[in-house]
Amino acid sequence: MLIKGKCHCGNIAFELEWDEDPAEIPARACGCSFCVKHGGVWTSNPKSRLAVAIRDASLVSKYAFGSRTATFHVCARCGAVPLVTSEIANHLYAVVNVNVLEDVDPSWLRRAAADFENEDVKSRLARRERNWIADVRLSEGVG
Repeated sequence: MLIKGKCHCGNIAFELEWDEDPAEIPARACGCSFCVKHGGVWTSNPKSRLAVAIRDASLVSKYAFGSRTATFHVCARCGAVPLVTSEIANHLYAVVNVNVLEDVDPSWLRRAAADFENEDVKSRLARRERNWIADVRLSEGVG
């Protein structure tokens, strides 16, 4: 199933090829201060494929904090945070924000709280390798 998403102004857009037709989509509401303040509710499917198109890269602010192992892609024009990436052993992984998904039946979203604050870096990276989207393509100057 193809799931589309984008920031409010459309500068950061993506197509997520979900591995199967989802009867439900996990939606993890991260409890860290950044995600709480920015409405970060994340989903991923390690078998899916993600194609991200950035119209104007100069309008994307990249933010990392804490362990600096994840990069939040913030649209500087509209303020939305559509995705987070993490580079692990020279491979890019990602999660997307369910709040920017388009044409997704809200009943598919299985929202749950998530708390990763006490995770050590090694465990955090291993969890991302297992659970985040592993087929990620980023294109700039498109759309």
